[in-house]
Amino acid sequence: MALTKEEKEEIAQKILNSIEAKYGNIPLVNQVLAQDPDLFIPTANMAKAALESDEKKLDAKTTYLCAVAAATGLGAQHCVAAQGRHAKEAGVTKDELREAMFIGSYMAMTRAQSYAFRVLEELYKEE
Repeated sequence: MALTKEEKEEIAQKILNSIEAKYGNIPLVNQVLAQDPDLFIPTANMAKAALESDEKKLDAKTTYLCAVAAATGLGAQHCVAAQGRHAKEAGVTKDELREAMFIGSYMAMTRAQSYAFRVLEELYKEE
Protein backbone atom coordinates (compact mmCIF):
# COMPACT_ATOMS: atom_id res chain seq x y z
CA MET A 1 0.00 0.00 0.00
CA ALA A 2 1.30 3.44 -0.91
CA LEU A 3 2.18 5.90 1.81
CA THR A 4 -0.11 8.83 2.43
CA LYS A 5 1.08 12.38 2.00
CA GLU A 6 1.14 12.78 5.78
CA GLU A 7 3.23 9.62 6.23
CA LYS A 8 5.74 10.82 3.64
CA GLU A 9 5.95 14.22 5.34
CA GLU A 10 6.54 12.47 8.68
CA ILE A 11 9.36 10.38 7.19
CA ALA A 12 10.90 13.50 5.63
CA GLN A 13 10.77 15.29 8.98
CA LYS A 14 12.43 12.34 10.72
CA ILE A 15 15.23 12.43 8.16
CA LEU A 16 15.67 16.18 8.66
CA ASN A 17 15.75 15.70 12.44
CA SER A 18 18.38 12.98 12.02
CA ILE A 19 20.52 15.22 9.81
CA GLU A 20 20.29 18.08 12.29
CA ALA A 21 21.12 15.81 15.24
CA LYS A 22 24.15 14.37 13.46
CA TYR A 23 25.57 17.53 11.84
CA GLY A 24 24.15 20.39 13.89
CA ASN A 25 22.29 21.95 10.99
CA ILE A 26 20.15 21.15 7.98
CA PRO A 27 21.67 22.12 4.63
CA LEU A 28 19.51 24.38 2.49
CA VAL A 29 19.32 21.76 -0.27
CA ASN A 30 17.75 19.33 2.17
CA GLN A 31 15.37 21.96 3.51
CA VAL A 32 14.10 22.73 0.02
CA LEU A 33 13.93 19.12 -1.17
CA ALA A 34 12.04 18.13 1.98
CA GLN A 35 9.16 20.27 0.75
CA ASP A 36 8.58 17.43 -1.75
CA PRO A 37 8.98 14.16 0.17
CA ASP A 38 8.73 12.12 -3.06
CA LEU A 39 12.01 13.73 -4.17
CA PHE A 40 13.64 14.19 -0.78
CA ILE A 41 13.28 10.71 0.71
CA PRO A 42 15.04 8.83 -2.13
CA THR A 43 17.66 11.56 -2.43
CA ALA A 44 18.41 11.38 1.30
CA ASN A 45 18.56 7.59 1.13
CA MET A 46 20.99 7.75 -1.79
CA ALA A 47 23.21 10.23 0.06
CA LYS A 48 23.26 7.98 3.10
CA ALA A 49 24.11 4.94 0.97
CA ALA A 50 26.87 6.80 -0.89
CA LEU A 51 28.50 8.39 2.15
CA GLU A 52 27.59 6.43 5.27
CA SER A 53 26.52 2.87 4.46
CA ASP A 54 28.02 0.01 6.45
CA GLU A 55 28.31 -1.85 3.12
CA LYS A 56 30.70 0.70 1.58
CA LYS A 57 34.03 -0.52 0.25
CA LEU A 58 35.81 2.80 0.86
CA ASP A 59 36.76 3.91 4.35
CA ALA A 60 35.42 7.20 5.72
CA LYS A 61 38.59 9.17 4.95
CA THR A 62 38.63 8.09 1.31
CA THR A 63 34.89 8.64 0.95
CA TYR A 64 35.08 12.20 2.21
CA LEU A 65 38.22 12.97 0.19
CA CYS A 66 36.31 11.87 -2.91
CA ALA A 67 33.35 14.02 -1.86
CA VAL A 68 35.58 17.06 -1.33
CA ALA A 69 37.32 16.56 -4.69
CA ALA A 70 33.98 16.29 -6.49
CA ALA A 71 32.46 19.26 -4.67
CA THR A 72 35.56 21.33 -5.44
CA GLY A 73 35.42 20.46 -9.12
CA LEU A 74 31.75 21.38 -9.25
CA GLY A 75 32.33 24.66 -7.43
CA ALA A 76 29.85 23.66 -4.72
CA GLN A 77 31.16 25.85 -1.91
CA HIS A 78 28.73 24.70 0.76
CA CYS A 79 29.37 21.05 -0.10
CA VAL A 80 33.14 21.64 0.03
CA ALA A 81 32.72 23.09 3.53
CA ALA A 82 30.39 20.35 4.77
CA GLN A 83 32.33 17.44 3.27
CA GLY A 84 35.59 19.07 4.38
CA ARG A 85 34.33 19.08 7.98
CA HIS A 86 33.34 15.43 7.68
CA ALA A 87 36.75 14.62 6.20
CA LYS A 88 38.52 16.37 9.06
CA GLU A 89 36.35 14.48 11.57
CA ALA A 90 37.31 11.24 9.80
CA GLY A 91 40.99 12.01 10.37
CA VAL A 92 41.95 13.58 7.05
CA THR A 93 44.98 15.86 7.38
CA LYS A 94 45.17 19.39 6.02
CA ASP A 95 47.67 18.24 3.38
CA GLU A 96 45.39 15.38 2.27
CA LEU A 97 42.41 17.72 2.07
CA ARG A 98 44.40 20.28 0.06
CA GLU A 99 45.49 17.57 -2.36
CA ALA A 100 41.90 16.39 -2.87
CA MET A 101 40.82 19.99 -3.48
CA PHE A 102 43.63 20.44 -6.00
CA ILE A 103 42.65 17.27 -7.86
CA GLY A 104 39.02 18.38 -8.04
CA SER A 105 39.91 21.87 -9.22
CA TYR A 106 42.38 20.47 -11.76
CA MET A 107 39.71 18.19 -13.23
CA ALA A 108 37.31 21.13 -13.50
CA MET A 109 40.00 23.19 -15.21
CA THR A 110 40.79 20.52 -17.80
CA ARG A 111 37.08 20.05 -18.49
CA ALA A 112 36.71 23.77 -19.20
CA GLN A 113 39.85 23.74 -21.35
CA SER A 114 38.58 20.75 -23.29
CA TYR A 115 35.39 22.57 -24.25
CA ALA A 116 37.07 25.89 -24.93
CA PHE A 117 39.98 24.51 -26.95
CA ARG A 118 37.65 22.46 -29.15
CA VAL A 119 35.78 25.66 -30.00
CA LEU A 120 39.09 27.43 -30.63
CA GLU A 121 40.29 24.73 -33.01
CA GLU A 122 36.93 24.60 -34.79
CA LEU A 123 36.91 28.37 -35.29
CA TYR A 124 40.40 28.38 -36.81
CA LYS A 125 40.61 24.96 -38.47
CA GLU A 126 40.71 26.33 -42.02
CA GLU A 127 43.36 28.97 -41.42
